[in-house]
Amino acid sequence: MTASAPLLQTPLHALHVELGAKMVPFGGYDMPVQYRDGILAEHRHTRTHAGLFDVSHMGQVRLIGADAAQMLETLVPVDIVDLPVFKQRYALFTNPQGGILDDLMVCRRPDDLYVVVNAGCKEQDIAHLQQHLSGRCQVVPMPERALLALQGPAAVTALARLAPGVEKLTFMEGGFFKLDAFDVFLTRSGYTGEDGYEISMHERDAIAIARLLLDQPEVKPIGLGARDTLRLEAGLCLYGHDINTTTTPAEAALTWAIQKVRRSGGARAGGYPGFEVIDPQLPGGSAPAARKRVGLSSTEKLPVREGAKLVNADGAEVGVVTSGTLGPTVGHLVAMGYVATSHAAQGTPLFALVRDKRVPMTVSPMPFAPHRYFRG
Repeated sequence: MTASAPLLQTPLHALHVELGAKMVPFGGYDMPVQYRDGILAEHRHTRTHAGLFDVSHMGQVRLIGADAAQMLETLVPVDIVDLPVFKQRYALFTNPQGGILDDLMVCRRPDDLYVVVNAGCKEQDIAHLQQHLSGRCQVVPMPERALLALQGPAAVTALARLAPGVEKLTFMEGGFFKLDAFDVFLTRSGYTGEDGYEISMHERDAIAIARLLLDQPEVKPIGLGARDTLRLEAGLCLYGHDINTTTTPAEAALTWAIQKVRRSGGARAGGYPGFEVIDPQLPGGSAPAARKRVGLSSTEKLPVREGAKLVNADGAEVGVVTSGTLGPTVGHLVAMGYVATSHAAQGTPLFALVRDKRVPMTVSPMPFAPHRYFRG
C-alpha cells in the first residue's frame, strides 16, 4: 500500500465513530486510538474488568489440505505437525538470514489450519504462503472475516453469557461457538497478558456482535493506545518495532517458541528458512547471539521512546530502546530494547539518552505486569 492510498475501514468503522473514537492511520486502516474515557482509563478497565478491541485489520487465512501442517513447517521453526485439534500456537515466519518476517498464530481445526497474521504484514505474508505452499495445500485468505478481542479478568463472565461453553476453554485453545444467534470461531488468547478471547466472525455480523458484547456491564471499547501499553507491560513484541527482519528468535528472546522437535537432534530439525543461523544461537548452541531483547525499568518520569540509545556508565553505546511507556498498572517507566549480551543480565544498570539527558534504567524481568492467562 502506497503512502497516498486511501485508508481502509474495518467492518466496525461506523460503530467506532458512533462511540466517539479518535481515529488514526494504522496498518493502512482508519483505526480507533482511544475513545471518550482516554487511554489511561481504558488500560485500567481492561486490567480490572473487560475491554473490547477491534482487530479486524489483522489477516485471517485458512490452509487446507492433508499436507498443510508439513508444508507450513517449511516456513516456520515451530512444531505444527503435532499440534492437536483446536490447540493454537505462536509461530514465526523466518528469512534465510534468520530474521523474522512476521509473528503469527496458528490453530489446528478439524478441516484446516487457521492462521492470523499482523495487519502491516498481511499482504506480504499471504503472498509468502501462496508462493511457497500453493500446489501442496490451499491458501485461502478470509478478507470477509472480522476479528474482535475481548480481554480482561471479566472477559469470561461477559462472553459466557452469550456463548455458553467458552469458560471451559483454556489458554491457547479454540472452538466453534454460537454467540447469541451468530456463528463464531474463537480462541482463548490475546495480546494484553490478561485472560481473554479473540473472536472471528463474518463481517456482516461484526457490529451486531460488538453491540452485544458492549451491552455487557463489564465491557467497554478499547483503542490502539491502551492496546500498546497493555502489551508492553505484558512484555509482548510489536512487529516492526521489537522484532523485524534483522532480529533472530534468539536475539528477540523468543527461543521458547521453537520446540525440541524442530531443533538439532529433533525428529524434524531444520527445514525452514534461516535454520543454519537460528539453530546455533539456541541455548547450548555453538554461536550465541551477540545481543538480546531485554526489559528495562526506571523510576524516572521522562518518557523513553523507541530509538533512544542505551549506554553504560562510561557512556559507551550498548543498545537501543524499541518500545517504551509509563506503565499505568505498574506505576513506573517500562521499556524493551536490545543490548549487547554482556549487558543483558537482570539488574544491569544502563542509561537511555533522551534529548541529551541520561535517564537511569535497569535491565528487568518481563513481564512487567503478571500474565493472568487461564490454564485450567
